[in-house]
Amino acid sequence: MRKIAHHTLLVLLTLLMMACANKSIKPVAVPAPPQAKCDCPAVGAPVQVPASSKPVEVTADQQKQLAKLPDYGLLQMVDWNDIDGLQVDNLSLAWPAWMQSCSTLINKPVWKSACTAAQKLNNETASKPQTQAVLNYFQEYFSVYKTSNVDGSEQGLITGYYQPLLKGSRTKSAKYPNPLYATPDDLITVELDSLFPELKYKRVRGRLVGNKLVPYYNRAEIETEASPVKGREFVYIDDIIDVFFLQIQGSGLVQLDTGEQMHVGYADQNGHTYNSIGRLLIERGELTLAQASMQGIKNWARNNLDKLRELLNQNPSYVFFRELPAGLPGPLGALGVPILAERSVAVDPKFVPLGAPVFLSTTEPNTSKPLKRLMMAQDTGGAIKGGVRADFFWGAGASAGAKAGAMKQTGKIWVFLPKEFVIKP
Repeated sequence: MRKIAHHTLLVLLTLLMMACANKSIKPVAVPAPPQAKCDCPAVGAPVQVPASSKPVEVTADQQKQLAKLPDYGLLQMVDWNDIDGLQVDNLSLAWPAWMQSCSTLINKPVWKSACTAAQKLNNETASKPQTQAVLNYFQEYFSVYKTSNVDGSEQGLITGYYQPLLKGSRTKSAKYPNPLYATPDDLITVELDSLFPELKYKRVRGRLVGNKLVPYYNRAEIETEASPVKGREFVYIDDIIDVFFLQIQGSGLVQLDTGEQMHVGYADQNGHTYNSIGRLLIERGELTLAQASMQGIKNWARNNLDKLRELLNQNPSYVFFRELPAGLPGPLGALGVPILAERSVAVDPKFVPLGAPVFLSTTEPNTSKPLKRLMMAQDTGGAIKGGVRADFFWGAGASAGAKAGAMKQTGKIWVFLPKEFVIKP
């Protein structure tokens, strides 16, 4: 939470409790810092989603049951032989991503033994350990758990995301008119579980007007010439639609006009709910379901510049960014470590611990070709909700973007947790 005067904070919290009780302020999903996928669903493939892969609708009774569960309470321990595809993956390719997880997990007591052993194994090999050594390591130090949804189903939706490449400049010009904003100083975030434990992983955002917390500015208010966040610009992009999709992906590379590359990542969000422009275009008859892919939406935008601003403003959600250190091997995930292409996924941290190895059994984007792979749960996102739900990181650039935009598959997930890990009843 940003620093504010103690008396103002007391007023704020009192108002917040009253507002929540009256439902005048709606809690929104938490995108975990420092870098998370924004609270907007990834743009889906131009295909009909199978019913079995649609997000599970949670009934009121199930929500009550879920509130009583401990974190990770839907995980069920199974045998290693129950994993579909463990023997067909080249596990050594996941090892660098696991070492990234261990760079921070080693500081947590329950992970310390496993990560210390991983570092020892890493130091004993000239290159990364081979598949059998990796499998032996995980089976010695970990137990495996099957994930499920609230309704007991074991299949869920697997989507994809990527790191786009944009063109920009540190200086505003006619060629580069569209700013990326850093987090405004007046954006206030309140973690709701500090007031209501049952609202863990929920927060509200707003700004103070006098002694009242009001909603923060929406997209239409922010993207004006006299923007209320003016002064927080740190880079300018040539294409407004690329800025919009950057907000969906949560991180990107900016090729500057100086020849440098700038890494940018998610910093915060204005607290407004995401409204899909793809869905709006379908509802308005501008696109068919088959055309509403990421590329299809971009094509529509460039052919309808006179309608574009009005369309974008229908999505009040707005994402703020920050410049990341140069030379990172990948964008920073919610775990705080660089995520690696095709070996990192975003998950719901209520159901899967951040940093944990997970085995994913799904299919290649828009195909029935099996994709069975050991991944690391290193990121989160507001659209990634549920026990069997993951967002597959495909890497950077146009090729990765094509795969990410086409991925909307069904899948199963298994989680590896240290043998010391206890899920409390």
